[in-house]
Amino acid sequence: MLALVLCLYVGIITIWPLGQLLLTALQSGDAGEPLGVMRDTLAARATSRAFWNTLTLSLISVGISTALGTALALAVGLMWMPLKATLSFLILMPLIIPSQILALSWIELMGAQSPILRPLGLALAPGQGNPLYSRFGIALVMGIEHMPLVFIAVRAALRGLPADLVDAARIAAIPPCCILTRVILPLALPSALAGALLAFTAAVGNFGIPALLGIPGRVPMLTTLIYQRLNGFGPSVAGQVAVLALILTLLAAAALLLRGAAMRQLRVPVEAGRSFQPARIAPAWAQALIWAVVLLIAILPLAALILTSFVPAIGVAFSLEVASLDQYRRVLANPAVIRAFQNSLLLSALAAVICVLVALPLAYLAARRTSPAIAAMDLVAEVPWVVPGTVVALAMILAFLPPLPVIGVSLYGTGAIILIAYLARFLPLVLRPLTAAAAAGDAAEDEAARIAGIGLTGRLGRIFAPSVAPSALAGGVLILMTAMNELTLSALLWSSGHETIGVMVFSLQYEGNSTAAAAVSVLSTLLLVVLCVIAELALGRRRAMALPWRA
Repeated sequence: MLALVLCLYVGIITIWPLGQLLLTALQSGDAGEPLGVMRDTLAARATSRAFWNTLTLSLISVGISTALGTALALAVGLMWMPLKATLSFLILMPLIIPSQILALSWIELMGAQSPILRPLGLALAPGQGNPLYSRFGIALVMGIEHMPLVFIAVRAALRGLPADLVDAARIAAIPPCCILTRVILPLALPSALAGALLAFTAAVGNFGIPALLGIPGRVPMLTTLIYQRLNGFGPSVAGQVAVLALILTLLAAAALLLRGAAMRQLRVPVEAGRSFQPARIAPAWAQALIWAVVLLIAILPLAALILTSFVPAIGVAFSLEVASLDQYRRVLANPAVIRAFQNSLLLSALAAVICVLVALPLAYLAARRTSPAIAAMDLVAEVPWVVPGTVVALAMILAFLPPLPVIGVSLYGTGAIILIAYLARFLPLVLRPLTAAAAAGDAAEDEAARIAGIGLTGRLGRIFAPSVAPSALAGGVLILMTAMNELTLSALLWSSGHETIGVMVFSLQYEGNSTAAAAVSVLSTLLLVVLCVIAELALGRRRAMALPWRA
């Protein structure tokens, strides 16, 4: 019965919406010709232009992510330097900051009124266009945002590097450059490629950066084309945008399949042993170079955003004489902004709690009561996280726009449809760590409890849940942080009275009120920091090690 209930839950929030999307994309044309909508959409010039922009800019951004992430991972992993933990956290910051806030930070850094570059005489001349509103700008910022995916993959490979191989090469008097190119890099190559393909998947589905940079720069991509079509024509173009969403899904699926094949073919088997530990102290010039790169990609854009939020009006250059808190007073006096913060807190908290409650029994069944049906359900639950968020949002519109059976109520235009999208999209963030923790646990405890006559509810609540509580908490916090500033889903699903923080930042910037957008972005970032501190204090030092940023 528990399995049936979970199957029904996953079916309603995942299979049904995605099935509606597929059926809509495959529907016949106006004249009744098979696959007419798909053929018309694929033949359109706008589709071709958006597709090639998406493909080429994603590939360029992956090149930037791979080069930057691999170089930083090698520098941090192979050399000893002070403040390495702080350095690693700063390298991960572009991934932690939401894409729309990251794009806004770079806009403020590179603009003519840049509070960082203007005092140095490096800012653009007044009236000159921002270079980020271009194909190169989109690829650059996406490459920086997804760089941590490559960094994490290569850094993990270096931590598993056998020290015996490096020691043997040193004893054989092999130069350090040859050790790097002939010993270390071949072992790290599969992980770098895996991280690069994940970065490509993230770039294909990115909405925040193409929306803030591509729409003003007239560089359409598939995600922004879907957004503009739905905003301009509404549900009447559901078939066309469903085809566009299907293209996004196929691109992401191809990258993930290629990643799996590459990992199987390129993985180098090595014997487990003593892990490599950096012994060489990084030269002063190398440390200065690394910190300069991190300063450029992580600190300067955020500093420009913060300084812009103190400017009283658009077009006013930052200085200590004009700096004020006027923008913060205005946004905090704006009912829509307050409502957006309340909605985001409520929706993200509900999504975190419900996902944890659903993931606990699902992980229990996957680890303790394995069956083909449970394995299939576990796989299906991960699909909404794998496919681009724009696809998930469109699927929710197609599924919940018509009145629901029996009750006859449409969820479109309500906060409920955003919540359902969050539940489908973010369930894997807690399900994956819970499944891993359950698989590593002792199954004998559950068997002993069954022999003792303890029912399923008792085993779940008194034995299984406490054993995986740290992983459940870590996943819940990760959902809370991710959903708080989410934009890709809510940009298509929000309605008046149901705004979110991400939508508010995007709307203010889209209207040209960049200083107010900067103030809201800073406030949302501070809110995330406060939530992280509360989680640390509430858990204590030992249990806080399970939190995502600690791991």
